[in-house]
Amino acid sequence: MRKLLLADDDMDDRLFFQDAIEELFTTNNLITVNDGVELMNFLRATLSELPDILFLDLNMPRKSGFDCLSEIKLNELLKGIPVVIFSTSLDLEVVNKLYDNGAHYYIRKPGNFNILKKVIREATIRLEKDSIIRPERRNFIIHH
Repeated sequence: MRKLLLADDDMDDRLFFQDAIEELFTTNNLITVNDGVELMNFLRATLSELPDILFLDLNMPRKSGFDCLSEIKLNELLKGIPVVIFSTSLDLEVVNKLYDNGAHYYIRKPGNFNILKKVIREATIRLEKDSIIRPERRNFIIHH
């Protein structure tokens, strides 16, 4: 069973994501957290059961997704978690920094439910094939 974790402060986005996961995967286990502080506390508390994929929003209160990514990739126990950035913005300078900081993929949040399912499915398929080796920079953004 695939364990997915979504860190996003927007409740509507979390529900939208959860609905997509339920339609895509019958046996998926999705956990959601509301912000970066909650995310890091959750990860430290569940070191023996880390998620297979972390979908991480960039703009969150208390601790940004960027700060969380940096903390995760600097921590020996957490750095193996594949991180998919999931954000409304698409600033290429920020995207390049995220790639340099160790994120696996970048998805711009779609407003359309079917497109959301498509990009989530694409990210999970790519990470099932290889969650250890990160893609080349040109394949970092999953387009919809």
